[in-house]
Amino acid sequence: MNLLYKTLTVQVENLVATVTLNRPDVRNAFNDVLIAELTSAFTALEKQDGVDLVVLAANGKSFCAGADLTWMKAMAGYSYDENIADAQQLAKMLEILYRFPKPLIAKVQGDAYGGGVGLVAVCDVVITSEETHFCLSEARLGLLPATISPYVIKALGEQACRRYFITSERFSAAEAYRLGFVHIICEPSGLDPSVEKIAQSILQNGPAAVIECKKLVQDYASKNIDAALVQDSVERIAKIRCSKEAQHRMKSFLEKS
Repeated sequence: MNLLYKTLTVQVENLVATVTLNRPDVRNAFNDVLIAELTSAFTALEKQDGVDLVVLAANGKSFCAGADLTWMKAMAGYSYDENIADAQQLAKMLEILYRFPKPLIAKVQGDAYGGGVGLVAVCDVVITSEETHFCLSEARLGLLPATISPYVIKALGEQACRRYFITSERFSAAEAYRLGFVHIICEPSGLDPSVEKIAQSILQNGPAAVIECKKLVQDYASKNIDAALVQDSVERIAKIRCSKEAQHRMKSFLEKS
């Protein structure tokens, strides 16, 4: 199945949807159209049968260079209220991707700057080329990475963000891996095989269980361990043990043992 957009492509094959940023002439930089189309695509894919996971990729040499220069020039003349409305669209898109219930894999090559780092941060598994560099460059323009910060701070870590938000330094895929922001680094030619390997690992699991596992991490990551949390964990495992998927998979496993 192919869905047509102006700034990205969406292809579905063998339970995997690949959403590809498709503005290579501007290094896949954000503008209002790309933000709207990402919002639309992920809203549709959440409800689409036959899609168990999504790969977020990009055409060209760079994954995403942040904000489009033409778009930035237009924003320079915005009023406060217009800036609020504009920023809300980006914030909405990022939240939709972060809350997307199905697994989301980032396939990253070249540079990921500004909002591109935000896109990577909302993904569950991050696979990059060894040549990839990241940069949170907003402060150089007198700005700040506000809308992406809730996700970047979670994924990159507070102490690293204290540095990179204020220095705007580029940092390598190797450094991002050391910090836990990136899960897998490979040669450029190894990106597709690495993505395929992770995708197949996910697809071997129960689809409903995978969705609940992702939600479990998001729900518990910033909570204190208290009686309510412990009780919630008990109720979650009891509920899923009774599901048809779990009953079938446990029965098959035990019969083979």
